[in-house]
Amino acid sequence: MKSLYKIFVISLILSLPHALCAQTDGQKKMTDAVLLNGVERYDNGEIEKAAQIFKSITDSYPEYDAAHYYLALTYIRQQELDLAESELLKAISADPSNFWYRYRLASVYQYTGQLQKAIDMYTGLLADFPKKSDLYYDLAELYVGAGDIDKALSTLDEIENVFGPTEATAIYRFRLLMAAKRTEEGYASLESFNSKYSSPVILTTLGDYRMSMFEDSLAVAYYDEALSIDKDFAPALLGKAEALRMTRRYDDFFPLLDAYVDNDGVPAASKSEYLAALTQKTDAKFVSSFSERLDTAMNICFRKHPSDSSVIATAAGYYYRTGREEVAEGLFKLNADIHPDKPELLVTYLYSLMYNAKWKELAEEGKIAALKYPAIADFMMLSGVGYNYLEDYPEVVRLSEEILKKVPNDTSAMVSAYSAMGDAYYRMNRSKDAFKAYEKVLKLDPDNIYVLNNYAYYLSVEGKNLKKAYAMSKKTIEAEPDNATYLDTFGWILYLQGKALEAKPFFKHAMLYGGKDSVVIMDHYAEVLFALKEYDLAFLYWFKAQEKNNGQIPDLDERVAKRKKSIGR
Repeated sequence: MKSLYKIFVISLILSLPHALCAQTDGQKKMTDAVLLNGVERYDNGEIEKAAQIFKSITDSYPEYDAAHYYLALTYIRQQELDLAESELLKAISADPSNFWYRYRLASVYQYTGQLQKAIDMYTGLLADFPKKSDLYYDLAELYVGAGDIDKALSTLDEIENVFGPTEATAIYRFRLLMAAKRTEEGYASLESFNSKYSSPVILTTLGDYRMSMFEDSLAVAYYDEALSIDKDFAPALLGKAEALRMTRRYDDFFPLLDAYVDNDGVPAASKSEYLAALTQKTDAKFVSSFSERLDTAMNICFRKHPSDSSVIATAAGYYYRTGREEVAEGLFKLNADIHPDKPELLVTYLYSLMYNAKWKELAEEGKIAALKYPAIADFMMLSGVGYNYLEDYPEVVRLSEEILKKVPNDTSAMVSAYSAMGDAYYRMNRSKDAFKAYEKVLKLDPDNIYVLNNYAYYLSVEGKNLKKAYAMSKKTIEAEPDNATYLDTFGWILYLQGKALEAKPFFKHAMLYGGKDSVVIMDHYAEVLFALKEYDLAFLYWFKAQEKNNGQIPDLDERVAKRKKSIGR
């Protein structure tokens, strides 16, 4: 890079103005050497020192254009754009024919929002350097920035007059017209190009347009023409495949799908994204009816990219949704094992264990992960879920304590650990310790609605400090007004405060958002209704609760029988 700078500077020196050339040969060589030293400083990132060197030259030799140019570059690096503009104008004044001086000044104008000055500069450059194609594109972008699409399009016409039409100019013109919402004109421009030249990109774009207009036969014709030029052109393969699928020509669709996922030119991420959309967002009947064909495509893709995380994740998700949980779990584990640098994949694997109710594996592998990645709260939570189902609450406390030792200053990890510890302590009938743990959570995260709800509910169960429980629970329903669990807690606290009538609307709302799936919530609602003497509705909910009860409320039947007896039923 330094040698290029030297070559550039030497070329500048050869064209120095007469005022500088009036120096003796010795003075010229010394000044040139000083300039080269400044360039090297600039190249090494010593901007301030370089600026001092260039400034000393311009002070002594105001006509030394190269020194003004490099001084301007140092000002640009220091974001002193007004000074940079001034120095570039001086350089251009000394050598108006220099391309780089003018080009750099145009860039400064563009950066500082002086678009018309930048446009004028580019127009002048193009007049003097008509074969520099990049200038045309830069000028077109300037016109777009200035909101003059017609002039941008005229600039593209000039490019084609000088260099001939290309796929690049056709696509650029199309995008400009589309951005200006001149849709029909945009596609007409592609049709015009396509009538004279062959391009898979243009043909596929036209095919996509025809598909959007529900002209599937014409769309397929465009895709076929694109594939006749390049049989492996992935966008055309995908476009044709979608056209066939949308028109239910499945016998033709699936071979094309197999070709697409087997195509070496298509990135693995693009394949997995399409397969995911195909198996997740289409009609469930489509997936069930063509499971064997989808299995084939999924397997081809997996064999083609056996270690790609996105492909493995898509395959695993597909197998899970189609009832093959064990296969899915194996793939989730494979993904985590192959990519140990991506802990998010390990999180996904642990969730698969949770969904498959493998509590021991979840607890143990979650613990290993939690200790390895103590800052990732998901691992602590998932391990806690496993140990809780195993009723090994002391292990949750021990793991929480280990996490706290590892990350004593990580708020998120501490919140997760204290939260899990509180839940475990409560299940161990150590409510005082549980409440201490919850207090520590709320000190770190006062709006943690999960802990606010649990703390409030456990206080209500023990009939303690209902005023505090009410305040905490109120926060939860304000944060999530449609959460049935939080509505139940708040309503139950109101009931315990002797406010059954106030509690009723919250339970009614809970019933609309999943409350009917909870034995506990229906039991609480029935108690509220009973207190309000709405006996028929109360026993209706108790009957529903009894139907669903599977040991969650051990004394439910006995209590309902007592309620019936108390009113003579």
